[in-house]
Amino acid sequence: MAFMEKPPAGKVLLDDTVPLTAVIEASQSLHSHTEYIIRVQRGISMENSWQIVRRYSDFDLLNNSLQISALSLPLPPKKLIGNMDREFIAERQKGLQNYLNVITSNHILSTCELVKKFLDPNSYSVNYTEIALQHVSMFFRSEPKWEVVEPLKDIGWRIRKKYFLMKIKNQPKERLALSWADLGPDKYLSDKDLQCAMKLLSSCSHPYIYKVTFATASESSALVIRPFSEKGTLKDLIYKAKPKDPFLKKYCNPKKIQGLELQQIKTFGRQILEVLKFLHEKGFPYGHLHASNVMLDGDTCRLLDLENALLGLPSFYRPYFTQFRKINTLEGVDVHCFGHLLYEMAYGRPPDSVPVDTFPPAPSMSIVTVLESVLSPEAMKNGMPTVSRLLQMPLFSDVFLTNSEKTQFKIPTKLKEALKTAKECIEKRLLEEQKQIHQHRRLTRAQSHHGSEEEKKKRKILARKKSKRSAFESGEEQTMKYSNSNNSAGSGASSPLTSPSSPVPPSTAGNGLTSLNACLESIMG
Repeated sequence: MAFMEKPPAGKVLLDDTVPLTAVIEASQSLHSHTEYIIRVQRGISMENSWQIVRRYSDFDLLNNSLQISALSLPLPPKKLIGNMDREFIAERQKGLQNYLNVITSNHILSTCELVKKFLDPNSYSVNYTEIALQHVSMFFRSEPKWEVVEPLKDIGWRIRKKYFLMKIKNQPKERLALSWADLGPDKYLSDKDLQCAMKLLSSCSHPYIYKVTFATASESSALVIRPFSEKGTLKDLIYKAKPKDPFLKKYCNPKKIQGLELQQIKTFGRQILEVLKFLHEKGFPYGHLHASNVMLDGDTCRLLDLENALLGLPSFYRPYFTQFRKINTLEGVDVHCFGHLLYEMAYGRPPDSVPVDTFPPAPSMSIVTVLESVLSPEAMKNGMPTVSRLLQMPLFSDVFLTNSEKTQFKIPTKLKEALKTAKECIEKRLLEEQKQIHQHRRLTRAQSHHGSEEEKKKRKILARKKSKRSAFESGEEQTMKYSNSNNSAGSGASSPLTSPSSPVPPSTAGNGLTSLNACLESIMG
């Protein structure tokens, strides 16, 4: 097969889900404009940081591109006259820093290509759509029955995964969706095992797994073809979005926030848990559950993108579950992601932050009970239920599923072993990242505590006490020396001033000692 012969081998080591932070370190005024020097950091390591220089016009261009999200972003306004004043520049710098804080803390904006290119142009300089088209064109040379109808521009959140609307030449009315993606940092299968696993996807049959028409992989990327659904995904239903619209437009700022009905939540939740249980029992890693990866077919949910774990792609919710060391297996990842999904189904929006301290009123208290078991601070600290335990909870246990479609997913023994090893490697990288984040958090807390005003006061008081104690100990030492010298003088040779037979008067001998003790008392008092 001639598919993807020429591109360089290997996976992309960069994890696009690792958060970027940006701090404006300084500004410099040139003849007609001001430049802002920004320190960008990937993850927690200061060693993984770099400087970029941006003008206000660059911020303005980025902000215009992000308007598709319909979010109200706090970019400082333009100013034509007096924009070189020192006070104005300082004030604008504060506003631009706030703008950077907002876009880097928004989960969807921070992972989009526009923001990544603005903050990290060296890592995101290529045109991924063009690269994808080149790969797809090579694929069509050996598979001429397929034809591209149009690119489905930016319908997904991944930077290195592109989508195209397809058709079969002899069936022009039928529409399919083709996805192309680079191999990611968690790709641990050999090229041979990966190709074998990808071919298995088209033979997989399960009532809650979306059908794969064709799948293949090379040593650097992969391609999957599925039927295209006009109804869209579960996230499209929740947000009342059009499937073909860009991801930023569909999900950043929905016009109406409204959760699903209780029966829908119960049925969809039960179906999703059943397919997760099926995959876990088969030893097939997933770890990529979110509402955009669940296709709707009437009242039936079908899981998408089973290939993601095979290709080593990082999860949509990775920035969340890397923060919690109890989420250290792929089943734990699936349970955590299910919590996010259930929250969206119940409230029509994602949680503001995780863990969730208090949950808003829901259509049923049984929903809150499940959410508390997965997304609460106690769950993050003590551990979450398994998929099997979730299925036994009252919210899902009384749901009757009527789908009679037979399941078929035969995985060869040798491939099962390879999948098990790959799963262990994925979990190992997750554990290492969680450990680094935990250590960094402890160090940051210690530094913050050490630098707090209250701690500074405590250190000053301790220093004063130590100084007084040292002075007291020094005084005692001097007293002992004085006493010893007197004793030596009394028992030794005669002094020029006193004869051996003439004792020192007590009043004279005690004067120095009394004055020294008085001095020490004043110091300690």
